[in-house]
Amino acid sequence: MFAAWEPTGAGVLRLPSGRLVRGRGLRRPLPAGPAPSFALYLLGHEPPPVAWEARWLRWPDFWLPSDRAAAADALREAWARADTERIEIACAGGQGRTGTALACLAVLDGVPNRDAVAYVREHYAPRAVETPWQRRFVSRFR
Repeated sequence: MFAAWEPTGAGVLRLPSGRLVRGRGLRRPLPAGPAPSFALYLLGHEPPPVAWEARWLRWPDFWLPSDRAAAADALREAWARADTERIEIACAGGQGRTGTALACLAVLDGVPNRDAVAYVREHYAPRAVETPWQRRFVSRFR
């Protein structure tokens, strides 16, 4: 049986479909509770190994993914898996890159591109999606 994230847990974003995805900053300790089943790490360098399945996207701080096609594939995978698994999206601080990725998941979940950043800022973190080019990335995400 699938055990989802606790909806009120730290960093958990509920998408309109009901899917729950946890965003977090890797500089902070791992939250208490169950581990993710799959994580997408958005960093400029390869992350240390973890005990769960993980995928790394090269994504320098304050910028955009180095390979946008690979990023779109990884985000689609995370969104699809969030229907039946505990998915974690994380960067170092948990705001810019993580917020951008979560906004893209919101687009995949049916939120219009023009509203996705506001959705994530309201339901995840007020400072999510930090730069103009990250906002533009969300506005053009398909």
